[in-house]
Amino acid sequence: MIAPPSILVGVSNRTVWVRVEGKGSFSNSTGLMQFSKEMTNRGYRQFVIDLKQCPVMDSTFMGTLTGMSLRLRELGSGQLCLVNLNERNRDLLGGLGLDRFFTMDQTPEPGAADQTLPSSEEGRMARTETMIEAHEAVVAANPANEAKFKDVLDYLKQDLHHTR
Repeated sequence: MIAPPSILVGVSNRTVWVRVEGKGSFSNSTGLMQFSKEMTNRGYRQFVIDLKQCPVMDSTFMGTLTGMSLRLRELGSGQLCLVNLNERNRDLLGGLGLDRFFTMDQTPEPGAADQTLPSSEEGRMARTETMIEAHEAVVAANPANEAKFKDVLDYLKQDLHHTR
C-alpha cells in the first residue's frame, strides 16, 4: 500500500524546513499555505522546501509555492529555496516561468523537517479558495500564464460562488 502524501515541517536556526513526501497537489496545499502564512507572521523569512520525495506537482501546489515566494518579496526580505528537485518538477516550474521565483539547490545542509503537518480537513470552500489563490499567484508571477489558467480560474470562482 502506498502511503498518502504528507508534508513534514520543522525550524532550525531561523529557517523553516519543509519536506514534501508524495505528490504536491491541491489536497495538501491548504495546510502548507496556512503553515507558511503563520510562520511569516511569526517573523520567519527563510524557507527551504525539500522535494526529493515529491515525484510531481500540480498547478495548485506550484501556485502555493509561488504565493509563498511572492509574499516574502512583498515583505521585502526572505528567500524560498527549493532543494532536491527532479527534472520533471524543474521542467514544470520552468514551463510556467515560475522557476525565477525560487533559489534552487541540489545539496542543502540537513534540515529539521520532522513534524508532520496535520491532514487538513478543510471543506470544499476552503480547498476552492486555496486553489484560486494558488492559480492567481501563478498568473501574478508570470502574466503569460493568464491564458493557460483563465478557464480554470473562472470555473473555480463560479464554483465558489455557488458553494456559498
